[in-house]
Parts: sequence; C-alpha cells; structure tokens
Amino acid sequence: MAAAGRRLFNIIRSSEAPLRTFSSKFSKRKATKFSIFGFGGVCAAAGTLVFYVCRDVVRNPPLLPAVIAKEKENTKGKEPPRLSKKEERFQEFASCEFEGQIYMTPQDFLESVTQEEPRARIGRRKITEKELQKMLKNVPSKKKSSTQLFRSLHDQGIISYTQYLFLLCILTKPKAGFQIAFNMFDRDGNQRVDRKEFLVVEEIFGKKTDDESGESVSLVSKYLSPDSEEPSIQGPPKTTLMIHLFGSKGTDCLDFKTFFKFMDNLQAEVLELEFLQYSKGMPVINEEEFAEILLRYTNAATADKEEYLQRLRKRISHGEVLAENGITFQEYKDFCQFLNTLDDFTIAMRMYTIANQPISQTEFKRAVKISTGHDIAPHVVNTVFQIFDKDGDGKLSHKEFIGVMKDRVHRGCRYHLIKYEGLDGWKACVKHEMKSA
Repeated sequence: MAAAGRRLFNIIRSSEAPLRTFSSKFSKRKATKFSIFGFGGVCAAAGTLVFYVCRDVVRNPPLLPAVIAKEKENTKGKEPPRLSKKEERFQEFASCEFEGQIYMTPQDFLESVTQEEPRARIGRRKITEKELQKMLKNVPSKKKSSTQLFRSLHDQGIISYTQYLFLLCILTKPKAGFQIAFNMFDRDGNQRVDRKEFLVVEEIFGKKTDDESGESVSLVSKYLSPDSEEPSIQGPPKTTLMIHLFGSKGTDCLDFKTFFKFMDNLQAEVLELEFLQYSKGMPVINEEEFAEILLRYTNAATADKEEYLQRLRKRISHGEVLAENGITFQEYKDFCQFLNTLDDFTIAMRMYTIANQPISQTEFKRAVKISTGHDIAPHVVNTVFQIFDKDGDGKLSHKEFIGVMKDRVHRGCRYHLIKYEGLDGWKACVKHEMKSA
C-alpha cells in the first residue's frame, strides 16, 4: 500500500506543472471546461491508486485473527513442564556443569538440606573431563565411610539429580526402613547390591526422558544394553556416589551392613552440621535454639514462628523447662530420627488415645517408644510441649505438633496448602490433588 501511495504522489506531482500552464493560457470562459478535465484526471489518478492497492492486497493478503493466533501458538511452542519443589531446589543449588548437564557438588548437597538459600556465585563452574577424573580419583572407598564424608570432599565431586533424590530419601527414612530400602535394590535376593542393581534407583527416582526417536524411556533403560542389561560404554558419567559405593571400576558390591552404615553416617553428618550452626562449637544448645532448628523448614509464617519462640521464652522464664544443662547433639539426633517415624508415631498415638484426642507427656513418650523402640530424654519432650502446646493445658494435639513437623522432615521440599483458608484453600487443595493424579 505504501508503494501505491508513492506512485499516486508521483503521478499528481508530474501532472501539476502542465495543468498550471494549461490554465494560464485560457480565459475564464474556458475555465469550466478545464475544471471538468481536471476532475477527470483526479478520477483517473484515484482509479490508478485503487488498482495498485488491490494488486498489493491480492499478492499479500492480510492475516485473519484466527490465523494470527495460530501462528503465535506455533511460534510459542510447548511450554516447559512445571518443575517440582525438589527440581527447583536442585537447580538452585547445583553449582557445576559437565557435558551440558548440571550437577551438585557434595558441598552443594549439604547446603541444600541445611541452608535456605545457596551461596552467592557467578554462573556454574564447567568441569572438564580431566578435572572430573581428578575428582573421582580422590573419592574414598566405602570402607572409609564416615560422618565427615561429604564435608571432606567439599566441592571435589559431582552428584546427579537422581542421586540427589536418593540422598534426600535417606534423610527421611527411619532406621527400620533401611532394610526395606536395601531389599528393594537387591533384585536377585542374594543380600548384595551391585552397580547394575543400584541403577534401579534411576528407574525409581529418575524422571522420564525422550530418546532420539521421541519415545519416552526411563533413564536406566537408556543406559543399559537391551540384551545383557549391563552398563553400556556410553552410559551415564561416573559420579562421586557411584565411585564411593562401587569402586572406580564399578565391580564392587554392597552388603546390608555397609549400606546401613552409609545411610546412618549421612543422616548423622547432616544433623551434626545443622547442630553446629546453632551450637557454635559448643557441646549443647539451649531450648530456644532447639526450637529454631525445629521450626526452620516448616511452613509456619514468620509471625507464627516468633509466636512459638515468644511463648517458649515466657515459659522458660517461669521455670517450666527442665533442660538446665542444655540439649546435647545425641539428644537432638535421637529426636530428629524419631521425626522420621512420624507416620508410625501417628498411628501409635491414635491407637493409644480415643478419636485422636490430645495426649500428655507420659503418653507422648510411650508412643515414641512404641514407634521407634527408643526413649527420648524427658527434658527434650518437655521442651517440645512448651513449644507446641498453645493453650498451655499440658497436652499436645495432632494439629499442634504433627501437622507442623511433617514440613520439617521434608526440609522445604513439601507442597504446602496451609497458607490458604476457606474457599481459596479448598480450590488450592483440589488443584494440587488433580495435578498429583
């Protein structure tokens, strides 16, 4: 259309001078004839403009709204799938990259389960093949497993996303569940887990991925040859965890004793690191610090957490807490390992009481003993009651304790609906359940 307009302008401009000369040579008597002639010229010019405009429209027809919307949809493409809480946290804390894939270092993993935010950094560190081989060469064997393993490795190692999920699962497992986990990996029932069987972890915890043909296959199937199910040459890169558990050649096996020791050491290392952040190197923490640790990963609002702490401070000032010498690491560890049995504890508590009524400290300790087989120090139990017993009746309800502690066990990786109330809460709950289904 712009080209047609320029052509009309040039036509009018080229005819302007002759028209002026023509009009000056004639008298007023012939002005009427000229006006008629000029009107005809304008009509001819307008017809020329319409011709060129119509020709441009035919050659380049305008897009209808439906066509425009369709083109936008095609260019937009498929929206990326929504990341889960754990995927978001892994990407947030993972600080290194190898062959286009992001990985955590042992330090990243510890920070992801003990810190709210990752440390400041500029981009991710890209690891070369030479650097990776140097890292893996210094990984200690499973015989040297200790509660210092991840801290001693620091940033010299890589952990994949599926292994991150496996390690998270360990942190939330009660010791009674270690045998179940081991039996799940031991496919042939010979009480030994080899590297091939351990790849089942990828099948369980890993996401689905698309192969070159676009067909959805599991990660473990992608890295195993179809005939012998032995790891292929172009399998997944060696990682710190695989080297530690199965050796540099991948031929070592795990028995249950070694497997149990690894899982127990990991739980102890994370809890010890968390404890030291509050104890500042001292052998004990006070009741308020104990409360801060328990509330750290819950979904309680900041104001609610402060309310818990204020209530505890007030009751401490009135002498209602028995932990005169503080809470030791072993007592803290015992209580956190008890939290991993919350489901069993809930059943025991409901069986012990009628219609899920609040329970006293004596009943609480008995329910803990039934679900874990171990006792918890009386002053720790009393501190817990002073933190979560809102009405001060000396009893603890399901809502006051278990509803809050379940968030703490999952360390910030659990979906929360507590923020919503009324109709909004119902809508959020339905939406979450539909997505889960």
